[in-house]
Amino acid sequence: MSLELVVDARQNGIWLALLRDGKLIELHEEQGNNDFSVGDIYLGKVRKVVPSLNAAFVDVGYEKDAFLHYLDLGPQFNSLNKFTKDTLHGKQNVSDLLYFKGEKDIPKDGKIDEIISSSQPILVQVAKEPISSKGPRLCAEITLAGRYLVLVPFSDKISISQKIKDQEERDRLKDLMDSIKPKNFGVIIRTVAVNKKVELIDQDLKNLLEKWKTMHANLKISTPPKRVLGEIDKTSSILRDLLNADFSNIHVNDETLFGEMKDFVMGIAPGREKIVKLYDSKISIFERFAINKQIKTLFGKKVPLPSGGYLIIEHTEAMHVIDVNSGNRKGADGQENNALLTNIEAAEEIARVLQLRDMGGIVCIDFIDLHDRENNKILYEKLKGFMQNDRAKHNILPPSKFGVIEITRQRVRPETDINTSEMCPTCNGTGEVQASILFAEEIENNLNYLLTDRKETGITLLVHPYLEAYFKRGIMSKQVKWFLKYKKWIPVQGVTAHHLLQYSFVNKNNEEIAL
Repeated sequence: MSLELVVDARQNGIWLALLRDGKLIELHEEQGNNDFSVGDIYLGKVRKVVPSLNAAFVDVGYEKDAFLHYLDLGPQFNSLNKFTKDTLHGKQNVSDLLYFKGEKDIPKDGKIDEIISSSQPILVQVAKEPISSKGPRLCAEITLAGRYLVLVPFSDKISISQKIKDQEERDRLKDLMDSIKPKNFGVIIRTVAVNKKVELIDQDLKNLLEKWKTMHANLKISTPPKRVLGEIDKTSSILRDLLNADFSNIHVNDETLFGEMKDFVMGIAPGREKIVKLYDSKISIFERFAINKQIKTLFGKKVPLPSGGYLIIEHTEAMHVIDVNSGNRKGADGQENNALLTNIEAAEEIARVLQLRDMGGIVCIDFIDLHDRENNKILYEKLKGFMQNDRAKHNILPPSKFGVIEITRQRVRPETDINTSEMCPTCNGTGEVQASILFAEEIENNLNYLLTDRKETGITLLVHPYLEAYFKRGIMSKQVKWFLKYKKWIPVQGVTAHHLLQYSFVNKNNEEIAL
């Protein structure tokens, strides 16, 4: 298995595509002004305490008040609250907790109106980004995530990832943290810390303590609502969480970003910076790695399967519903076996689509009916196996008597929704067709204008792949005729992101030429 990260820097933001063996498994858009990301820490102001919900609404600067439930306060909330108040009043002048006297933990089944009150300042962290008409979901159990560790202030507990099975390694990591961990700071040791050297883990801990120091410095001069510590950008967080031996390449099409990412990789994984590569080509980076084509295939209502079957994905306010269809698939081993193979293939694609679209909440999957109970068990185990690589928390229920499998999947940010439908290029959505559209002639007229009147050089024509085939068809193709007419070779490049009758001209620097 090989992982590749493709980074497409555009004028309006950065698009990130994560590929596993060439298949698109994650897609993210990162905008420069993206506030309220998961992990951001805010000094908020309690707007309203609602005892009936055992929750409070907090102003963190978003248009809608954020939601904070009692269970998300965290056991050490009293200590955090004391630290916040003392810092704001100038009594806590250092970020170090060595001499900080912690408060008693709050009860698990307590009431929120006994802990916090309206108008009080409160330090909170974004647990879920704003989704639909809802504001952010908050928690008051502050954590700072690093490459190998997660820092938990006001706790002395050392936790180790359950994925680390080797008891000897668990003991080594625990002893190591006991010797370097500062007082009143707890840590969670991440899976990637396995077999890592002491200096790497120690440096990661120092980096997290430095972030805590920065947060404290910002908190001292803040008035609510105010962000006091921002999470690192999406590109860096993906590398921090996923970078391992399976990562083969990171392709970046921006020179500045290339340098930043190379430095970041050098910092978290010395010696691996060679996998960061600068992409420099006239063909767009998403086109080169067939990402545009996969986006159009996987983000529609109908998702095709390699064998001829397909998925129908419907989204409602309450849940997502997925229907599995065999389509034109034909099997020689009988209906039951054919249904099982189609279901297994669909299960693999569903696991990929859930992660790619970041679909959360309740997902109901109507697989093709299987009459053999053993086959239902095989399908269930296969689906669990395909979902193992999903970083979002999820639960999968066995098939019901109707053959429906239900999944609950953690939702921490809005679902990635890309409209793959295209406006009719003939009528532009009006429903009225013009009498004559000489599209190829329009392109040739514009080409003639650019070459003869404006004396442009190094021109490349970008069109839909169908039109690319039309212009290149035959020995005396349109492209060859242009060469004979203008004495210049005009490259014609197919772009799957273009709709059928969309075209553009670019210069040698891959910049669009305005007509």
